Amino acid sequence: MLDKIIKFSIKNKIVIGIMTLLLIIWGVWSATRLSIDAVPDITNNQVQIITVCPTLAGQEVEQLVTFPIEQSIANIPNIEEVRSISRFGLSVITVVFKDEVDIYFARQLINERIKEAEANIPKGIGTPELAPVSTGLGEVYQYIIHPKKGSEHKYNAKDLRTMQDWIVARQLNGTPGIAEVNSFGGELKQYEVSVNPNRLKAMGVSIPDIFNALEKNNQNTGGAYIDKKPNAYFIRGIGLVTSLEDVQNIAVKNTGGIPIFIKDIAEVKFGFATRYGAMTFNGEVDAVGGVVMMLKGANSNDVVQRIKEKIPTIQKSLPDDVVIEAYLDRTDLVSRAISTVEKNLIEGALIVIFVLVLFLGNLRAGLIVASAIPLALLFALGLMNVFGVSANLMSLGAIDFGLIVDGAVIIVEATLHHLGLRKSINKLTQNEMDNEVFVSASKIRSSAAFGEIIILIVYIPILTLIGIEGKMFRPMAQTVGFAIFGALILSLTYIPMMCALFLPKLINHKKNFSDKMMDFFQGIYQPLLQKAIQIKYWLVGGTVALFVVSLIVFSRMGGEFIPTLAEGDFAFHCILPQGSSLSQSIETSMQASRIIKQFDEVKMVVGKTGAAEVPTDPMPPEATDMMIILKPQKEWKNNKTYNELADEINEKLEAIPGVFFEKNQPIQMRFNELMTGIRQDVAVKIFGENMDTLSSYANKVNSVILSVQGATTPQVERVNGLPQINVTYDRLRLANYGLTVEDVNDIVSTAFAGKSTGVVFENERKFDLVVRLDSTYRSSIDDVNNLMIPTSTGNQIPLSQVANVNFKVGPAQISREAGKRRIVIGFNVKDRDVQSVVTEIQQKLSTQIKLPSGYYFTYGGTFENFQKASKRLMIAVPISLLLIFMLLYFTFRSFKQASLIFTAIPMSAIGGVFALLLRGMPFSISAGIGFIALFGVAVLNGIVLIGTFNQLEKEGITDVLKRVIEGTKIRLRPVLMTATVASLGFLPMALSSSAGAEVQKPLATVVIGGLITATFLTLFVLPLLYIIFNTKISLKRKPKMKHITTATTILLLMFAINTNAQSVKQITIEEAINLAIQNNQSIKASGIDIQATESLRKTANELPKLDFNTQLGQYNSIKFDNAFQLSQTIPFPTLFGAKKELINAEVKAKQIQQQQTVYEIKNQVRSLYYQIEYLQYNKQKLLSLDSLYNEFIRVANLRYKTGDTKKIEISIAETKKGEINLLAQQNQVYLQNAYQSLRTLLNTKDSIVINSNATYTPLQVNSLIDTNAIANHPMLQAIYQNMQIAEQTKKVEKAQGLPDFKIGYSNQSLIGVQTINGVDKYFGAGNRFNVVNIGIAIPLTFGATKAKINNLEYQKQSLQTQAEYQTKLLNTQLQNAIAQYEQDVQQYNYYKIQALPNADEIVKAAQLGYRTGDISYVEYLYALQTATDIQLKYLQSIQQINQTVVNINSLINK
Repeated sequence: MLDKIIKFSIKNKIVIGIMTLLLIIWGVWSATRLSIDAVPDITNNQVQIITVCPTLAGQEVEQLVTFPIEQSIANIPNIEEVRSISRFGLSVITVVFKDEVDIYFARQLINERIKEAEANIPKGIGTPELAPVSTGLGEVYQYIIHPKKGSEHKYNAKDLRTMQDWIVARQLNGTPGIAEVNSFGGELKQYEVSVNPNRLKAMGVSIPDIFNALEKNNQNTGGAYIDKKPNAYFIRGIGLVTSLEDVQNIAVKNTGGIPIFIKDIAEVKFGFATRYGAMTFNGEVDAVGGVVMMLKGANSNDVVQRIKEKIPTIQKSLPDDVVIEAYLDRTDLVSRAISTVEKNLIEGALIVIFVLVLFLGNLRAGLIVASAIPLALLFALGLMNVFGVSANLMSLGAIDFGLIVDGAVIIVEATLHHLGLRKSINKLTQNEMDNEVFVSASKIRSSAAFGEIIILIVYIPILTLIGIEGKMFRPMAQTVGFAIFGALILSLTYIPMMCALFLPKLINHKKNFSDKMMDFFQGIYQPLLQKAIQIKYWLVGGTVALFVVSLIVFSRMGGEFIPTLAEGDFAFHCILPQGSSLSQSIETSMQASRIIKQFDEVKMVVGKTGAAEVPTDPMPPEATDMMIILKPQKEWKNNKTYNELADEINEKLEAIPGVFFEKNQPIQMRFNELMTGIRQDVAVKIFGENMDTLSSYANKVNSVILSVQGATTPQVERVNGLPQINVTYDRLRLANYGLTVEDVNDIVSTAFAGKSTGVVFENERKFDLVVRLDSTYRSSIDDVNNLMIPTSTGNQIPLSQVANVNFKVGPAQISREAGKRRIVIGFNVKDRDVQSVVTEIQQKLSTQIKLPSGYYFTYGGTFENFQKASKRLMIAVPISLLLIFMLLYFTFRSFKQASLIFTAIPMSAIGGVFALLLRGMPFSISAGIGFIALFGVAVLNGIVLIGTFNQLEKEGITDVLKRVIEGTKIRLRPVLMTATVASLGFLPMALSSSAGAEVQKPLATVVIGGLITATFLTLFVLPLLYIIFNTKISLKRKPKMKHITTATTILLLMFAINTNAQSVKQITIEEAINLAIQNNQSIKASGIDIQATESLRKTANELPKLDFNTQLGQYNSIKFDNAFQLSQTIPFPTLFGAKKELINAEVKAKQIQQQQTVYEIKNQVRSLYYQIEYLQYNKQKLLSLDSLYNEFIRVANLRYKTGDTKKIEISIAETKKGEINLLAQQNQVYLQNAYQSLRTLLNTKDSIVINSNATYTPLQVNSLIDTNAIANHPMLQAIYQNMQIAEQTKKVEKAQGLPDFKIGYSNQSLIGVQTINGVDKYFGAGNRFNVVNIGIAIPLTFGATKAKINNLEYQKQSLQTQAEYQTKLLNTQLQNAIAQYEQDVQQYNYYKIQALPNADEIVKAAQLGYRTGDISYVEYLYALQTATDIQLKYLQSIQQINQTVVNINSLINK
């Protein structure tokens, strides 16, 4: 069939030419239609359900909103994951569907279930809504609206937000490809009725009265029409309010014929909605911005282009001094990434063309092969358009023109070689040329076709990937597959036609540069091959050994999902302490922005604090995303790298105290959050029920992660610590006043949160009309207490009469996943691969943290993706390799030859592994793709070489050596050419440093490194294996081969041992304890904590700020006088001493806490150390017992041979010996585990050995143990120190309750005429009048101070009781331990003095008796068993004493 295709192509050149032209037209047209992006959209198929309920706390949001919705959607089919966040005023549920589910069908299903769930959500709480249909790549265009320089004070945040909502967003909406335009920052304008509670009370008006009045006085109506010929007059009642004056003049009630208007009891003004988010620009201004969300599946390039076309029109709609400035434009990253691909492809193509011309020695031949490159690419672009594959870094990044032209190279080189064999010097006719091309192409056609098909097959595993990894890498496999499929078609049609048409028909037998170069290579290669044949077994054995070494290296290399793509901008996540206000967050983010803006490389800094009105990214008010937009790297003045700049920025930001900063990138952060619900690369999740327990264990996990090298500072999900004012109703009092909880809740909600009573229209624009208390009366807890509630009798009472109002700390956020509560500890990985970091953390968590029943760990983030991809590839790659083997078998009809070629796969991996090692790269899925591509090329070269050997055999060359020599001569050029073309085609990718190169580098590195070893294999190892497989080896040779293999294995093992051996260190118990204390991260952290507390000592003497005031004006007369005053408040002197003592007490508490950690480590080390010592002695004893049973077997054999006994004695002896061996093996496992645990505790990678004395003796305890030593126990010391802290805090509170002293000085002028002793005298500005003020500030209410002191006294008493209980408990434990010690010593003495000497006598007597035949084997066996038990129990008695002594020493803290 292939022959017919080739023949048709050569004979019908015009048809092939027309088809080629059509291919070019189709490819160019498809290229213009392709969707272009930086990376594939890997967001999972998800729907977000958002419910805004501004009046509910986190617990109520979970119970009343999140849980009912989760329950209603639980049974929807094809759901992969459900996770949710419940926090104050907000519920966000993310439902992830399987990829095959249509997103709009999924939304329809969710919508139906939400309607059911709404029945279970209490009325008025909030309405669940679906977030826009967008993805992680959806934020294609982000911009800010800000005034020009000089007009900053002309527009306030309300004006800018109104422009964004009603001018910019409205005009952008409706643009094809846009899902939504989210506004961010500024103040959402409202018509606000700010109620004065004092006026309300005075006039007897309640908040519900105002609400009802506003609702009933703000509406239009119609009265149909009046038919008055010839016209009809439509009736329209106009009652909508249109201005502040209209609202002010609405009557609330009428008292004694006098109306009370809104303006009498409230101020009507332009207000703004409660803010949950804000935006800053360059740290200078509170800005307003927008995020344009692209519709899922749209072309980002086209969408952004459409937006940019609209922006100038929108700009004209805005005032002249207000500008729209984009700060994140997806096309920038896209153009950088695509330009990287273009650069690599063009450079790769030029290198390939140069190499082809160089090796073929024929410009025409080189250009014919090179012409297949653009044609194959156009074919690929056409199919990409058909199958909907977008053009991006991943889909186009793996195309190597060297791979693509392999088939064409084989055909053209074979044709040139065939033509070169002709002896004729005449010019060929076209028919002769056609015939020559057909003959040469048909000979090598199967090699070319099967080579391309095999490269296609090796990409099959990538097509099996699903989920995130599938979306990331399948486009790559599809594109390469399309290109290679196109190249296969071209190599069978276009290439033969072009060869027949354009190759020179006059054969020139003169040697050109290419021939001379190949002669030079042949001169080097052939002698080397001859020598290799002489030592073929050594060479093959060495290659196998090298492969094994590469496997060992690979297993320790570590892994990551994909290398991080440098996007060209940064996104720093800034987190303030829990409960920080929005204004504090804005101030901090502006401070950080100003610091960042100092860097010359930074173009602008935009901070997004909290959440927008559509909270698709639900951040709390204390969190800020800082988008750092950088200048192009060519404009940077310093030669910094991208990562170095990030580290410098991070270092500068650390100067801001109490703020946590985390480095990331905009798209990467959004991807991570959407796909896994977290912003970091790796997450440790703890599932359980109780939030406090989860938080406690999360902090422990946090400390473990901090001790792991390569993990950045972890971020623990903040689930508690939110300050709340709780209003707890007294139901009896409510009943007495005739009130319900709903009535009071409505008033509280309206007063403080505000409640909309309708809308006010300004032409097309509409704004909420909201009732709430004036801001002056909603600023403290007292305002809540004093809120007036109307009763059923018409009277008004303060809220404190029917409810208890107090401060309380509540949950900040409740996260759920798969229906269970969970907490996340997220971190990024720096300067290390993800897999090894997570593996180390898993090991540490399993040994150091034991979770309660019902609680468990899981791991998420990119590590989870890496594991999924690795597991799938572990199945798919072997299947692919099996397919390759089957194809090889069907090609050559020989299992032997298929196996020969198949060896190319493991051998080519050697170079790939070592190339990664040399460049310091971990294994990633990108590198895995490189290995897959590499296997295809390696097999292709093997097919060509073995195919040539077979051809020579058919031609009559029966001698194997001759076949090999001749075949390698013929195929040296194509083998070198294929390897050089494929590897150099990837060279631009391997060396590239532009945008997106991080993803391509591992792939290119593997292919280049692998092809070096694959070429060595093809040219040396493969011919040697061919000779070995096809030579009858004499029996004399076999032992030699065996010796060689054995020697190779020994060398390999020695190499492995040398490369991986770790230093062995002998260690004593004191050294072990010191090493553990020295290396422990918790102790180091405690030391820093102590220093931090000590640094506060200087704050004890801190004075309040000096107050300085000046006055200038007509405050005495019509003259302009001036004055200044200085005043200083001085606390009561005892406060300074009290504060100093409190800090000293806190320092001591931290020191005791450190001692407690040291105490625990000492106990663990001692316990493990003495356990190892026991196991080592036990091991020696079991070995000696083994020799006893060996003697038993020897004597039993002698007696059996002499006929004294039966075979059963030997069997029993061997069985008993086996039992001893099993005990020894078990002991060895325990010993290894104990050593491993000790190494982990010491935090050392060195192998350690415990010194054992010649005799095993127990530890001793001082017989005079002072029971008062219990007081040294760190736990008791910690409790007593906490009592001391409570006492010192009490003194501070007392001192703060004492009077403060004030001293002041005033100096002023009194310009004018003053009468002194009856004489008028003029005083000017230079005549000064001085006053000294001395005062005292006395607290009038002592209740609060007294309450605090009482609270501290109760705490102290509680701690005292706890200390007494713990003392009793420890004393009891000590007495029990001493009693146990005495019992253990008695047991030891019995074994040492009586049992052990008897055991020795029993063994000697039994051995003698058995040898002489005086006792039977049963008696001998019993005697041995008794002696064995005694000796082993003797060792156990010593170990029991040692563990009891360790326990006693721990109780007395010795």
